Amino acid sequence: MPDHGRQHASAREAQRIPGAPPVAGPTLTARRRTGFLVTLVLGGLTAVPPLSMDMYLPALPEVTDALHTPAATAQLTLTACLTGMALGQLAVGPMSDKWGRRRPLLIGLLVYIVATAVCALAPTAPLLIGFRLVQGLAGAAGIVIARAVVRDLYDGVEMARFFSTLMLISGVAPVVAPLIGGQVLRITDWRGIFVVLTVVGIALTSLVWKCLPETLAPERRHGGGTAEALRTMRGLLTDRVFTGYMIAGGFAFAALFAYISASPFVVQEIYGASPQTFSLLFGINSVGLIAVGQINGKLLIGRVSLDKALAVGLCVIALASAALLLMATGVFGDVGLVPIAAGLFVLMSAMGLAMPNTNALALMRTPHAAGSASALLGTSSFLVGAIASPLVGIAGEDTAVPMAVVQLACALAAIACFMGLCRPWQRGTEPTREAEH
Repeated sequence: MPDHGRQHASAREAQRIPGAPPVAGPTLTARRRTGFLVTLVLGGLTAVPPLSMDMYLPALPEVTDALHTPAATAQLTLTACLTGMALGQLAVGPMSDKWGRRRPLLIGLLVYIVATAVCALAPTAPLLIGFRLVQGLAGAAGIVIARAVVRDLYDGVEMARFFSTLMLISGVAPVVAPLIGGQVLRITDWRGIFVVLTVVGIALTSLVWKCLPETLAPERRHGGGTAEALRTMRGLLTDRVFTGYMIAGGFAFAALFAYISASPFVVQEIYGASPQTFSLLFGINSVGLIAVGQINGKLLIGRVSLDKALAVGLCVIALASAALLLMATGVFGDVGLVPIAAGLFVLMSAMGLAMPNTNALALMRTPHAAGSASALLGTSSFLVGAIASPLVGIAGEDTAVPMAVVQLACALAAIACFMGLCRPWQRGTEPTREAEH
C-alpha cells in the first residue's frame, strides 16, 4: 500500500475507535483491543445458525407428535430455516454496505427474537414453518455482518488469524447445541427450545448494543437501492479470483454438510454405535476442526501463504474422502467403526484450514463491498450445502458410499475451482503481501 494509503487507513481506524491516536503503532494496538472485546460478540453472531438448527434436532419427533403432522412436514421446519439463512444474506449484506453494520444487525436480531418467540407459540405446522423461515432470514444478519465487521477491522494475515479465532468460538456451537436441546427436553417440551433461543437472541442483542461499535465509516458506504446492490454483486462475481475462492469454499462447506447429514445413520445404523458414542465422536471431530483452525491462525499464518495452507486443506479433505470411499466400498475388507471414525476426523480437521482461509482470501479482494461479498460467500455455502445434504441418503441408510461419494466430489470440485479460477501462481504477488504492503 502506498504511503498515502497507509495514512488514510490509519485515519479511518482513528475515526473508528474513539480515543485512538492517528499514528500507526497505537492505532493497531487499539484496533486489536477492539477486536478482542468484540470477538465473543462476533463469535455469538456466527453461532446463531448452528444453535437455531442443531438445538432443535432432538425435538423433531416430539414436534411431529404434538402438531399431528407427518415427519416430512416437520423436516420442512429445518429446510425453511436453512433457506432463510441462505437468502437473507443476499439482502442484509448490501444493506450493511449502505447503512453501516449496526443498524441492519440490530434490526435483524430484533426480528429474530420476535420470530423465535412466535415459533414457541405456534399452534400449527404451517405457522411454525413460516416463522422458521422468518427466523432464518433474520438470523442471516448475524452471519453476514460478522464477516463484514472482520473485514472492516482487519486485513491480510490479521484477518485470516481472526477468522481462525472466530472458528474457536463458533465451532463450539454445533457440539453443544444438540446437548442443550436434549437437556431442555428433559424439563420441558419442544417449545422450551424456542424459549431458550429467544433468551439467547435477547442477550446477544444487548451485547451488540453495548459492545459492538459501528465499523463502517460513512465515507465508505454505498448509496443506491436494489439496482446498485445487484450491480455490486455482479461486479464481485466478475472477479474470477473472488468467485474461485467463493465456489471453492462453498464446495468445502458442502462436504461438511454431507458429514453432518449422513454421520448419524452411518455411525449408528451401519456400524452399530450407540447415540452416546456418536455424540462423543461428533464432539471429537468438532474439536479437531477447532484445533486445526487454531494451528492455522497461531502458527501457519505469517509463515505459510494463505493459498498454500488452503491448498493443503483441500487436498487432505480429498484424500480423506477417497479413503472413506474405499473403505465404504469394501476395498479394504470389512472395516469397523474405528477406521471410518479416523477418516471422518481427518476430513473434519482439514476444514480448519479450508474454511477460514477461503473467507479471508475472498474478502481481501473486496474492501469496497465487504457486506455484499460476505453475503455471496454465505449464500453460496448454504445453498451448495443444502443441495449436497439430501444426496447422502440417495441409496438408502444401509451404505456409507453416497456420503463418501458426495464428499469426494465436493472436494475435487473445490480443488478444480481453486486451481482453475484462483490460480495463485499466476498472480504477481500474493494477496496477503498486497494487503500488508
